[in-house]
This record gives sequence, structure tokens and C-alpha cells, in this order.
Amino acid sequence: MTWLRNLSTGKKVALGAFTLILIAAILGAAFGSAGKNDVYQPQDEFKLDPWVSIKIGGLDLSINKAVLYLFLAAAATTITMVWIAKRMQQKPNNVQTAIEAAYDLTNNNITRGNMDTGMAAKWFPFVATLFFFIWFSNMIGYLPLPTNSQETFNVFGLKIPSFALYAATANISVPLALTLVVWFSYHVEGIREHGFRGYLATFVPAGTPGALKPVLFGIEVISHFVRIISLSVRLFANLLAGHLLILFMAGGMVVLLGLAALGAITLPVAILFFLFEIVLIATLQAFIFATLTSIYLGGATAAEGH
Repeated sequence: MTWLRNLSTGKKVALGAFTLILIAAILGAAFGSAGKNDVYQPQDEFKLDPWVSIKIGGLDLSINKAVLYLFLAAAATTITMVWIAKRMQQKPNNVQTAIEAAYDLTNNNITRGNMDTGMAAKWFPFVATLFFFIWFSNMIGYLPLPTNSQETFNVFGLKIPSFALYAATANISVPLALTLVVWFSYHVEGIREHGFRGYLATFVPAGTPGALKPVLFGIEVISHFVRIISLSVRLFANLLAGHLLILFMAGGMVVLLGLAALGAITLPVAILFFLFEIVLIATLQAFIFATLTSIYLGGATAAEGH
């Protein structure tokens, strides 16, 4: 196999892709196609069926899998932090080292890097909690759990939901709720620091000609409302897109098309997507959300304004 080791990376990738296509072609010729599946609906994977129906007037407070994932993320964040805090050692183990590195990231890089000392001390617990909660929520979303009540399997006569991937942050309501807390918080801090009229004055850079002030003020107001969309949708869309790609590549496309041979190509791609999501996207989105929160808080209270 010396010839294989001597190949360039590009040729190795091309050879691997050709091999997958060849295997799919052979399997397709051997087993054929079962035809298009019109029964399977991929969107049902994200349908929130109520497990415990709770309705108060027009308010639906039913418990579903989204509530379960929120509880798991909150519990994981709380238990991990408390457990580590009670077991701090002079010579830290690997788990403590990882938590301390994350703590240093949220304290020094994210919070203190974007706020003054007073604001950083005040808002660090909030920013750190945001980071860890979103990170745990994202990571739990890549653990297969029996939450798909649309499809069940029997275990000793009990109907158990099938295993599926889901994340609380893949539901727009969760990122939106977090975003609104951040949005109102930094406006409140800005008003506390500058006063109401003084805070609005920071929307326009000093030295702006009088004729341009209304225009720039209007643009700044719009930009603040756009932050609600950008901050929430960025987190939601990245998680949802990742889960959809994994769903389709891991078998959804095969079921929809009724072409089992296609799995020889899509399954390795699904594994690559899965590893890419848990290694990079889950942490990156938590970092971006926490960093932008710190930037907004720091900008609202800065002497020069935004």
C-alpha cells in the first residue's frame, strides 16, 4: 500500500469519494430501489407533541421534549459547576482543568475583554451562565435520546419513543427568550449609566453634522432591533441546520427516496457532519452569543457610547 501513502491529500479524498460512489452503484444494482416514500415526514422529528398537557386559558404550558431538553441543559450546567466547585484541588484533574479553561475564557476573554472592570465583575456570572447553558444545551442536542414520540418501539409491552436528536436551542423560542433578556438588560444598563436622554444621545457619534443626526439616530435604532433577530436566529439556524443535515444524511434521504444504496455515501457524510457540529459549532455558537452579549453590555455603558 505504499502507492496509497504517496498520494496527495486531494487524490486520497477523490479516491475515497469514488470508492463510496462505486459501492453505492453496486448496492443499487443489487438491491434496486423501493420507490419514493411519501409516508415519512422528516419535519415530524421536530414536532413538539405534548407529553403532559397543561393549558391555562389561552396559554399552553404543556410539557414536551423541548421542556425536557431545557431541564437537562439547566441541570447539567448547575450540577457541573457545583460539583466542580466543591471538588477543587491544588493539582487539578482533567475535568477541573477543562472547567478552569472555560472559566478563564468566559472571565478574561469574553467578559473582561469587552467591559470595564466594574461591569465585568457585575455581569460575569450572567455571561458565564449564558455560555455554559448554551454549550450544554447544544452538546446534549447531539446525544440520541428516546424523545421521538411519533415513532415507538416495544420493550416488554411498553411503547418507548425512538431515539432522536433534538436541541432546545434548535427551537427559536429559546434563543429568542435569551436574546430578549440580553436586549433589555443592556438598554437598562445604558440608561442607568447615562440617563435616558444621555443614553439616546450615544446613538449618534460626537461631531456628527446636525442634518445627519436624525438619519444616524434612525439607523442606530433599527440596528438595535435587528440585533434581536441576528442574535437569536444565528444560534437557532446553526443548530437547526446541523440537525437537519445529520437527519437527512444519516438515513432520512435514504428513506425518502427508498434507495438503500445511497446510504453508503450519506452515512459517512453524516458522521463527518456530526463530528464537525459537536467539535466546532456547539462551542462556537455559545462563544459568539456570550461574546456579543458582553459587547452589547460594554458598548451601552462605555463613556463614548456605541
